[in-house]
Amino acid sequence: MIACCDSRAAPETIFDAGPGELFVLRNVANLVPPYAPDDRHHGTSAALEFAVQSLKVKNIVVMGHGRCGGIHAALNPSAEPLSPGDFIGQWMGLVAPAAEVVASNTLMTPAERQTALERISIRYQIQNLRTFPCVRILEEKGRLALHGAWFDISEGELWVMDAETGDFVRPSLGETL
Repeated sequence: MIACCDSRAAPETIFDAGPGELFVLRNVANLVPPYAPDDRHHGTSAALEFAVQSLKVKNIVVMGHGRCGGIHAALNPSAEPLSPGDFIGQWMGLVAPAAEVVASNTLMTPAERQTALERISIRYQIQNLRTFPCVRILEEKGRLALHGAWFDISEGELWVMDAETGDFVRPSLGETL
């Protein structure tokens, strides 16, 4: 489970999971950097590699959420106290291309732009997951599945992404992710 570090969107609580039932990676705005083995620190990449190669997880869920502060920062890059040189400014640069497109849509309200980017970002993160050879190969062999989910904090509802269409829908009661 790749989720945001926002305490309002705790995967263990949302999925009613006990200790050891989920391997959870949390970071600002549930982002996944593209595969880039270099001499830099890559906490998210290391956790992903550990989950796939050592724990042999069968499913990876990228779960975003409503009212995400990181996504808000991506839509408002000049807002204080952030700057392009700050860690968060650099981190949110991972979603900057999508943020620029969404931010330029003047027909949507700010709240609609926020929700749109929260969901679009989930799709981007799934694309980035596929840049990791260990993920791509296992997915191609049918031994790993990638999923998207979005948690509506204000309503307490979990929406799941349809793998074929990319649409987010509320699952029926009893349906599994």
